[in-house]
Amino acid sequence: MADANQGNRPLSPHISIYRMPLNATMSILHRATGVALAASLVLVVWWFLAAATSADCFAFIDGLMTSWFGDIVLTLSLLALWYHFTNGIRHLIWDTGSNFGQKRVMRSAMTGLTATLLLTAATIYFT
Repeated sequence: MADANQGNRPLSPHISIYRMPLNATMSILHRATGVALAASLVLVVWWFLAAATSADCFAFIDGLMTSWFGDIVLTLSLLALWYHFTNGIRHLIWDTGSNFGQKRVMRSAMTGLTATLLLTAATIYFT
């Protein structure tokens, strides 16, 4: 049995032809943003602790967080925060047992993504 002709057997669907659903991508992104928010929280706590520790410590981390790199990190953290927030509301609605179905799930995904971008832009604009 082990010597069966392996060359003529069809292959099961692979990543080259499989398209991951938007809902699965958003679920993975929701978890990733949670981890990213925890990492950015460590940076912000480090910033506060450095302010309470010494002027030299604070000068170093303040220089890092107010540089172009810090601006990128804080902007991406803001985007992650709003995404995690809007997707969390989406999950809370699902916990009530409503808003299921292919069209509703897709609509809530698009609404969440749009709200994330608008809230991020509004936060950056008004601060």
